[in-house]
Amino acid sequence: MSSAWLLPEHIADVLPAEARRLEGLRRGLLTMAGSYGFEQVMPPLLEHLESLLTGTGRALDLRTFKLVDQLSGRSLGIRADSTPQVARIDAHLLNRQGVTRLCYCGPVLHTRPQSPQSTREPLQFGAEIYGHAGLEADLEVQDLALDSLRAAGLQNLVLDLADARILRGTLDGVPLAPDALAELVAALAAKDVATLDQLSQGFPAGARAGLLALPTLYGDLAVLDEARERLPTHPLIGAALDDLAWLAQHVARVHPGVRVGFDLADMGGYAYYSGARFAVYAPGAADAVLRGGRYDEVGAEFGRNRPAVGFSTDLKILAGCVAPEPRRSAVRAAWSEDAALRQSIRRLRELGETVVCILPGHDHEGEEYDCDRELVASGDHWVLRAL
Repeated sequence: MSSAWLLPEHIADVLPAEARRLEGLRRGLLTMAGSYGFEQVMPPLLEHLESLLTGTGRALDLRTFKLVDQLSGRSLGIRADSTPQVARIDAHLLNRQGVTRLCYCGPVLHTRPQSPQSTREPLQFGAEIYGHAGLEADLEVQDLALDSLRAAGLQNLVLDLADARILRGTLDGVPLAPDALAELVAALAAKDVATLDQLSQGFPAGARAGLLALPTLYGDLAVLDEARERLPTHPLIGAALDDLAWLAQHVARVHPGVRVGFDLADMGGYAYYSGARFAVYAPGAADAVLRGGRYDEVGAEFGRNRPAVGFSTDLKILAGCVAPEPRRSAVRAAWSEDAALRQSIRRLRELGETVVCILPGHDHEGEEYDCDRELVASGDHWVLRAL
């Protein structure tokens, strides 16, 4: 029998130091999104399953905890990703005709961790633009993503660009069952050329050659020229490569400290994305710290197929990539019924100071803070004294 205080695997309490860091990140990221004109929404943690999984594909279905509503008998799900919920809000609750910018920050729950070291309860922050199909929205989302990560304290960022249309153009005219397509996409993600060679047996020559070329098409801007030579001539592929070049040019101009690269075989979320997509990498992180892109079909199942582009990140991953914050400066005060002391404490707190009252018999209380000053009596008054 397990101990009552043990938590499930890959679920953990957030202790004070980390909680302060996460809350600081949350506030900073929401403030940054607000400076771009994004409005915050708070979707529920629990929804009817068919709404929660609308248009998301099998991958999200497998990550979603499911249960039965004792009030209605219907199947419910605990969200594993907030994007479908935000698409529902845009489509049915706001129902605006023009551009809508929305952001959110809250926990999601996964049935399985995405890596051996990751949590099953990420704290997801995201931002999304609805209603504009042009590249201007893609660029704004990428700008916000990079500004947010820099504001969070991450440096030496790498932006990898890709596009779901490249694979769609390469496979145009090739009949594939959903399971076969999923296997092919997985082999692409792993850059498993041997498996791709086996899976593409019988494909048209152009599609097969393009498919086998994709795992090698990664690097700097020169990759786009190489892709034009080695991939099939197709309108989707040409448009995708043009868009990637445009985005890379603008990002490099505004974010000179960010290294921009391309990985045309990166097809994570292929069933979900409809156009340009991106991932941001940072030193100290085993995988991308942020992912996003264009997903114009996300609202179709809600009856309102609006252009959409956005990104999301896990604040717990971000917190692990930045240096720990120094302890917060605080004022130490003895506990007392003295009215003047209590008034001094209230006045300091109103001014934004942290005042830790040391309760009787607890002289070491407040060690989580850097108590660099204390309140001491000076005649009928209480004054601050440096420690």
